[in-house]
Amino acid sequence: MPAVTVVAGCQSRPTGGIGNQEMTDAANTEADNAAGVDAPLQAMQEHLRQLVGGSLIESRVVQGQIVLEVAVAAIQQTLVALRDDQHAAFNQLSDLTAVDYPERPERFEMIYQLLSMKNNMRLRVCAAVGEGQAVPSMTAVYSAANWAEREVWDMFGIFFAGHPDLRRLLTDYGFEGHPLRKDFPLTGHVEVRYDDTQRRVVNEPVSLVQEFRDFDFLSPWEGMQAQIPGDEKAGKDG
Repeated sequence: MPAVTVVAGCQSRPTGGIGNQEMTDAANTEADNAAGVDAPLQAMQEHLRQLVGGSLIESRVVQGQIVLEVAVAAIQQTLVALRDDQHAAFNQLSDLTAVDYPERPERFEMIYQLLSMKNNMRLRVCAAVGEGQAVPSMTAVYSAANWAEREVWDMFGIFFAGHPDLRRLLTDYGFEGHPLRKDFPLTGHVEVRYDDTQRRVVNEPVSLVQEFRDFDFLSPWEGMQAQIPGDEKAGKDG
């Protein structure tokens, strides 16, 4: 069975600067090509190219796993085809998440991790999504997408059109912002505490009792660059 690998993103083309994950994916792709992809994986990759057809933007193998990149408008028909095809049979959605790339024109990237138990094979499907762009909900295709899409909506603010109950999943009612966006402040916008006077939990603007501290984890001996008084005497004695 191909190795199960948690990978941040899918796109291999650089936009602005090449991130660590993009460099890793590119290196892994080159290594896979150099080593030669095994026959079943190569046959499946070719079959998926024909199955997805014109909706396919790019197809490659990364760390023993097929990666397909498609347009977000075609994501639903692509997943339906992958699920219903008798040969591919990717009938299980293992995971659904997103990645934030603020420097890209299409800021977000949707990631769908699929599993074919028939072929004992995993597949990653990716789609670039612009900020404010709606993504078709996959709840009608895979029931497991329900809570996963709610989590992505909560953490990234990506709206899923057609979702039966698109509410926040991890944060509290009235929460501001989306915590997994790269521009979300580390302190957040509000803090939660119990008020003894009101005898209830209250939300208040964040108030830091002290500024962020800059920790230096170097050894005091290895990190010491300045000359300590008396060192010049030790040099003369030596």
